[in-house]
Amino acid sequence: MNRFLQTGRSPSLTVLTLLFFQLVACSQSIIQPIEPSLSFQNPEESPVSDFLKKAESLDRTVSKRKRPNYRVVGSFGTGEQSYVRSLFADDHAVWVGTTEGIIQVANGSGEMMQAFTTKDGLLSPYIFTINKDKKGTYWFGTNNGGLSRYDGMTWKTYLPSDGLADFWVYGMDFAEDGTMWIATWNGVSHFDGENFHNYNTGDGLADRWVYALSIDAKGALWFGTEGGVSRLEGSGQWTSWGHRDGLGAANKYDLQKSSNTGFGTRLGKKEAGDYKHGHNLSVLDTGGNETYNENYVFSMAIDRSGNKWFGTWGGGASRFDGEQWRNFTTDEGLAGNIVYAVMVDPHDGALWFGTNHGVSRFDGEDWMTLTTQEGLADDNVYAIAIDPDRRVWLGQKGGVDVLVLWEGRPPMRTHP
Repeated sequence: MNRFLQTGRSPSLTVLTLLFFQLVACSQSIIQPIEPSLSFQNPEESPVSDFLKKAESLDRTVSKRKRPNYRVVGSFGTGEQSYVRSLFADDHAVWVGTTEGIIQVANGSGEMMQAFTTKDGLLSPYIFTINKDKKGTYWFGTNNGGLSRYDGMTWKTYLPSDGLADFWVYGMDFAEDGTMWIATWNGVSHFDGENFHNYNTGDGLADRWVYALSIDAKGALWFGTEGGVSRLEGSGQWTSWGHRDGLGAANKYDLQKSSNTGFGTRLGKKEAGDYKHGHNLSVLDTGGNETYNENYVFSMAIDRSGNKWFGTWGGGASRFDGEQWRNFTTDEGLAGNIVYAVMVDPHDGALWFGTNHGVSRFDGEDWMTLTTQEGLADDNVYAIAIDPDRRVWLGQKGGVDVLVLWEGRPPMRTHP
C-alpha cells in the first residue's frame, strides 16, 4: 500500500494511485474515474463536441490540427468538486495544487507520496501557484491564505500583516540575486527574505489584479494583469501594453464581455478587515456562451528565444518579441481562445497551452491538439507541468491527466 493511503493524512483529498506508465504495445486502456466523452482509440465512434459544431457553423476548421503524437495514458481524481489550478514538476515528484490542498506524486510510478491541507500548516487549501527556489524550498500561492513556504519539515505563511501585498497570490518567480517576486490581487510584492516592497498602479502597473509573472534573461519583470501587460526594467522604468497595442486577437465573433472581473482585494481603510472575496472560474455568460475580455491575461511564459507568450481571455495566445505582437487563435490551430496556462517544454522548447477547449502544443510550425475526443477527462485545462521523463501533466476540474510522447518517445528513467 502506498504511503499516502497508509497515513490517511487527508481524507478530504480522495486520490487514486495509478500505474500511469505501464504501456501496452497495441491497446492502451485509459484509467479515468472521470468519464471522458471519447477515448482516443475510437474517435470515429463519438459525436462531435458542441464546440466543434459551433466552430463548423462559423466556417472554422480543425484541419490544421496535426494528428496527436502524445496520448493520454492515465488519470487520477482529486474530488468531483475540486479544481487543479497549479502543477509543479521536479526531479522525482509532481506537486499538484488543488482547491482542497496539495498532493505530491512520484512522477515515475504514480505513487502518492504526501498530501497537505490546513491541518498540516496551510492557511488556505486553495493553491493557485507552486514554485521552488534555489535552496530547494517550495512556495505556494493561495486563495485568501497568503504565501506559504515549505522546507520539507515545517510550514510558514506570509500575510499582509507581514508586508505581503495581498491574501491572494497567483504567481511567483525568483531573481538571480535570490529575491522573490510575487503576483497578487493587489499588485506585486518583492521579497528579500525579510522584507516586502510592494508595487501597484500608482507605480506603473497596468492593473492591480496580477495573474502572471516572469523574469527575463536581462532581469526585467513581466506581469500579466486584468488590464494588460506591464514590464519593470532594472532601471525602474515601467512600460505597459494592452489590446490597442496588439495584445490579444480581435473579438471576431462579437462575444460579450464578462462581468466576472475586478473582484480583487482593495486594502483601503474600510475594507482592511474584509477579505471575503470569491474567485469564480466561470468564463461563460448567463446563457452559457463564451465571453471576451480584451486586456485580461491569465498566464505567461518566456520561450528559449526570449519571446514573451501571454494567455488571454478570448484573444488566444499572444507572442511579443519586444517590438511586435502576434496572436494565435483557433484559426491557426489553438484548441481554444481562452488560455489558462502557458508552458515552455524544457525538452525541446515547444509551447504548451491549456485552454477552455483542450490542450495544444506548438513547435513553431505545427500545432497538435488534444481534447476529450482524444481521451482528456475535461476540456478545461488550468495547469500544465512537464516532468524530466517528458510526461505532460494536465490539471483540470476533478483531477489530472497524464500524457506521453507516443512515437519516438525516449526511454523512461528509473528513479532511485
